[in-house]
Amino acid sequence: MFSGFRVIIGVSGHNVQQQIDMINKALEPVVADGSVAGIGLWEITLSRGPESNTDHAAKWETSDMMFFYPGLVDLSELGSGPLAPKMKAPDGIGGLDPRKHASPEVGERNVDLAAEAIGKKAAELLDSLPKDQREFRLKSVSPGQWWMI
Repeated sequence: MFSGFRVIIGVSGHNVQQQIDMINKALEPVVADGSVAGIGLWEITLSRGPESNTDHAAKWETSDMMFFYPGLVDLSELGSGPLAPKMKAPDGIGGLDPRKHASPEVGERNVDLAAEAIGKKAAELLDSLPKDQREFRLKSVSPGQWWMI
């Protein structure tokens, strides 16, 4: 393979099954000869549990945003009244009330667990390749290959 990469992981950041299917379909010819391993997945596929999950603008997604972009989250905009159930207008929230359950710390833990699990999956996929197919195949990353990073 021209790129030299041995493992490719495509991550759908918003649990769109069709996107994950598209990634896996695109990987089929790339992994067919056994010199590259790859998978498409949802960012929390491998870490989902009590400390890592997702929702729709509720505890998990709001916590992730509070961790990554704290200046862009203003929970006071939700007011103090009850939230509409099941992602209905006007708030569109699906999950635990972010006013009570979201925090930058929850987001950091969620992100750390997802990243760790994806990293472990990358190592597992690399180890699944024949030993002679595990090395990066470019001598260096030069301006001509920057687009591949």
